[in-house]
Amino acid sequence: MIFSKKCEYGLQTVLLLSTLPYGATLSTGEISSVLTIPKDFTGKILQELVTAGLVDSRRGNGGGFGLVQPASKIKLIDIIDALDGLDIFNFCILGFKRCNPDNPCPVHHEWDGLRQMVYELFSSTSLEDIKDRSVKKIENLFNDEIKLRMEATEEINKSKLSA
Repeated sequence: MIFSKKCEYGLQTVLLLSTLPYGATLSTGEISSVLTIPKDFTGKILQELVTAGLVDSRRGNGGGFGLVQPASKIKLIDIIDALDGLDIFNFCILGFKRCNPDNPCPVHHEWDGLRQMVYELFSSTSLEDIKDRSVKKIENLFNDEIKLRMEATEEINKSKLSA
């Protein structure tokens, strides 16, 4: 993808939080487990999202991380801006210096149209807009994780029986 791993994981994290009722929280460990993201990396991403004012951190019993605003108020571009910045929408996709309409890279004109479409997509799409699809994806991830854990447990039990 065109985003850093941090941004990809941040998008996934905020999409996961958007599937919860507004005001609900998840711990770093729960988020890490559901999305299969390293826990330390998840914590760092969450702190950046807290600093950006997109996610709230609550301490104590029932604490964790949740959205600061309802999902309808947060656009995907807000998350991208907080974690990667918006440079991808301003610079050469191939990384060339001084790429511009007067001195274009080999895909400048094609990327220019796509870049605008991608920017508009992320700018106009709120977490609420894709909540149902996010729920379905999270359920699939969770079911896949449960299946993998069950298979691993079966393998361990088989090896114990044969020993």
